Amino acid sequence: MSVMSVPLSCISISDKCNAMPELRQVHAHLIKSNLISSSSALSAKPLAFHSIVRSLSSQSEKQHLSLVLYSKILSFLDDLRGIELLLPSVLKVCGILLAFDEGRQIHGQILKGCLQDDPFVANSLLRMYLDWCQLELAGQVLDKMPNRDVISWNSMISGCVKVGDINLARKIFDEMPDKDVVTCNSMIDGLMKCGMCEDAEDLFEWMNVRDVVSWTAMISGYVHNGCPNAAMELFRRMLNSGLQPDVVALVNVLSAIAELGFSDEGRWIHTYIHRSNIKLSSGNIGPALIDMYFKCGLVSDACNVFKSLCDSDGGGARTGSWNSVISGLAMHGLGKEAIEIFNEMERKEVNPDDITFLGLLNACSHSGLVNEGENFFTVMCRKYNLKPSIQHYGCLIDLYSRAGQFEITKKIIEDMPMKPDATAWKSILSACVKHNYVTMGEYAAMKVIELAPNDASCYVLLSNLYAKSGNWTDVERVRKLMRDKGIRKVPGCSSMVIKGKVHEFLVGKEMGVGCRAVIVSKLKEVIHRLKLLGYEPDVNQVLVDAEDEEKESLLSVHSEKMAIAFGLINSEKGEPMHIVKNLRVCSDCHSFSKLVSGVYEHEIILRDQNRFHHFKEGSCSCNDYW
Repeated sequence: MSVMSVPLSCISISDKCNAMPELRQVHAHLIKSNLISSSSALSAKPLAFHSIVRSLSSQSEKQHLSLVLYSKILSFLDDLRGIELLLPSVLKVCGILLAFDEGRQIHGQILKGCLQDDPFVANSLLRMYLDWCQLELAGQVLDKMPNRDVISWNSMISGCVKVGDINLARKIFDEMPDKDVVTCNSMIDGLMKCGMCEDAEDLFEWMNVRDVVSWTAMISGYVHNGCPNAAMELFRRMLNSGLQPDVVALVNVLSAIAELGFSDEGRWIHTYIHRSNIKLSSGNIGPALIDMYFKCGLVSDACNVFKSLCDSDGGGARTGSWNSVISGLAMHGLGKEAIEIFNEMERKEVNPDDITFLGLLNACSHSGLVNEGENFFTVMCRKYNLKPSIQHYGCLIDLYSRAGQFEITKKIIEDMPMKPDATAWKSILSACVKHNYVTMGEYAAMKVIELAPNDASCYVLLSNLYAKSGNWTDVERVRKLMRDKGIRKVPGCSSMVIKGKVHEFLVGKEMGVGCRAVIVSKLKEVIHRLKLLGYEPDVNQVLVDAEDEEKESLLSVHSEKMAIAFGLINSEKGEPMHIVKNLRVCSDCHSFSKLVSGVYEHEIILRDQNRFHHFKEGSCSCNDYW
């Protein structure tokens, strides 16, 4: 085979190649034979190299080579005829690699060759500028396009959504002569990402045709905006419409259920996934199920899903699945069990990541495993060469602060490479309230107020700190500061599901239950019975300057107590109660729940703002460390 005939043969082959390995062989042959620079090969026709350029542009590790090959081809062409076949691929690469100079040069070549009227070229040029987040230049391309198709409009809307310019996206959307389902889906996604739920709802209801992406965009948007109930309601509508949800929709629904703590709904979705023959290793289904079960208080169910993942093909090898278990065990205060999972993870040579160690540090913090937590921080840095983030340092600060080791906390703050954030300082403040460490608590509170001036919980914690030390003057000063700033304390709220219906309780009243008198009567009966067994209400938890009798009355109507009383009235004997509270459980309600679980023989699974408490037979899974 002559030198001249080799490249022509290769070109002929490249025209017929469909499989990626064949195209790679052609490209490798051209390079190894130094024939890629041969004018006979490159000038024959751009069409011959179309497949190779397209192949290279689709391989992340070789995308830059498509630009090199394109440049070589140009250097041997007498004119620009035929290069429009190569342009979509090279423009795509310029967008992905942020190759600004090359992209502008190619734009110039497009104008020189009068190729801007080609719809494939024009749309590719538009997408390149959108990849660069250059909305103004992309807009200019769109304005000059003689034939805008739905791809053009959708690309522009998606680009605006990407950079967060929802107003421009809406303007373009309104200018469109025709709107298809893809366009509407892009708009819904953008509106939801900007927190404009009502506008997204209006558009969704206006659509004549909805596909699975439409429903998924709405469900995901509700979850993203903290509306889990709305996500669940829409999911039910989706099923009633006869449309089968995709993996993304199911993952988001599981996230909504996890937020709400609805275990029955969660088990139903799990059954649906199983009956639909959806593998646990599909997408994030496995980790989402694990997370849902843990957040619903069903530790055994979560561990069973994890075991199934480990037994399935490749599913157990995912780091995310192990992370879900470690984090789940952490929120239940099962620190030693979380460490056992990590040890098994190492034995199976599954590489941990930064999220793994966040879970481990949280597990140690909630279980009082100070030495173990310190060791994991060292292992993360030295063995796995992972750089600690502000979240990791925050966990370390929380670990030592909960244990009352404030001198070490101070040293961590002094030595860490970044300044502590509001979350870290609030951990210190909360621990100072627990340990009655006023000086450090005041300093931490000032830092939180400086970083997050509208965070109501900070003012409440500082007020509690002063109240515990009997400093009522400063308690009133903090409350006046809150009033002056218009900051209101978040009221305690507990919810539970009885016979498929959600019931909510605020401090001192029920929400829609309609039987407050019955609940209060039941509470009085329960408290009287518990007092006969030695229960004494912890009036120190009522942080107002009042008589003990008034404080005891205020304690008796905490939201979780009302939920428990309602559960005792409406649950079968021995049936577990699942309660979700929006704030941290106080010490008195903690003692109350322990006694109820023993006297009335009900397991009470309480999820508060920070973690789970499993009350059973008169004791709690936290061992009174929380």
